[in-house]
Amino acid sequence: MRKDDFPLLKNRKIVYLDSAATSQKPSIVIEAMNDFYTRYNSNVHRGVYSISEEATLEYEKAREKVAEFINALPSEIIFTRGTTESLNLLAYSLIDDLKENDEILLSEMEHHSNLVPWQQLAKKNNIKLKFIHINKNGQLDFDPNLINNKTKIVSLVHVSNVLGTINDIKKIAKEAHDKGALFILDGAQSVGHMKIDVKDLDVDFLAFSSHKMLGPMGIGVLYGKSDLLETMNPFLYGGDMIKQVSLYETRFNDVPWKFEAGTPNVASVIGLKKAIEYINEIGIDDIEKHNRKLVKYTVEKLKKLGIKVYGTPKLNVISFNIDGMHPHDVSSLLNQNRICIRGGHMCCMPLMKKLSVNGVCRVSFNLYNEKKDVDELIKALNEILILAEKNGIAV
Repeated sequence: MRKDDFPLLKNRKIVYLDSAATSQKPSIVIEAMNDFYTRYNSNVHRGVYSISEEATLEYEKAREKVAEFINALPSEIIFTRGTTESLNLLAYSLIDDLKENDEILLSEMEHHSNLVPWQQLAKKNNIKLKFIHINKNGQLDFDPNLINNKTKIVSLVHVSNVLGTINDIKKIAKEAHDKGALFILDGAQSVGHMKIDVKDLDVDFLAFSSHKMLGPMGIGVLYGKSDLLETMNPFLYGGDMIKQVSLYETRFNDVPWKFEAGTPNVASVIGLKKAIEYINEIGIDDIEKHNRKLVKYTVEKLKKLGIKVYGTPKLNVISFNIDGMHPHDVSSLLNQNRICIRGGHMCCMPLMKKLSVNGVCRVSFNLYNEKKDVDELIKALNEILILAEKNGIAV
């Protein structure tokens, strides 16, 4: 599916199956960033000269494109360094509204980025953390009674970066709002892989990263409802997020700029805009269908080999293990066949404990993958199984 649009995949004869860690970038993204640096490299929101005005225009056009992509207003889009920074921004900004014995609800399948910030702040402020457990199928075992009048924040992953589970966000967000709690969505593995409409989901905040959706590294997005952003305090202080400063007082800039302190990563913002245009050209629904078919095909092939697959993966991520072999060893052996997968705890140590493993092997797809890639993976895994058996490893 248009693999030739991706320079790295053209230039290196590899099977790239680690898109959940970072996706490859199409030529138009790389060219757009090069164009910025070679034609109008300058700071935004500051200069009154031509190239600065051009940079500012392109930067704000990108904000409009992101907003349109998730059905938000441009003023509701904040550029950050990634999902991790977006979630930290929320944790440090929303803590002002929490008091001792308030509750925050997370789940057992959260990435460390959506666990550690809340965990650390909860410790400092004597706030209670609660967790939605997962069942044997790798799905959330949600009990509405977990949300009560003490619950102030519910923060959940949309698609698990380990299990490939797609959580019923709309249902849980409604339960949260009915009890007066805010709902935060970690969309790192969903935005760019399936249609996201923040109005339809009715989430208060959404965090996601450019580099997982064909865009460059170093740029992320935080969506927030306008009324909430207006009342929140900024997380970072400095240039461009102010209206007026005296020696003892500061008036902050309007939303969204009050959350964008310092010089932004302009080139990557422009690259993200091109990535969204590329996704739109292909069609987000077609991308989702393509990845779902690959997941189904791969799971069937893995199970035929007798390899354990965790959960019930749906979208673009599959995790598995070969009995008796460490995930790092499996990943290294696959690398000898030019196959790139991830092995380890996937920044989800509590979930690994729940699964009773130290780590997993993970394959993940994007639109440039095809069945041929899966067939090469399965062939290599079969050879590993044969090798393991010869060496007396029980599989």
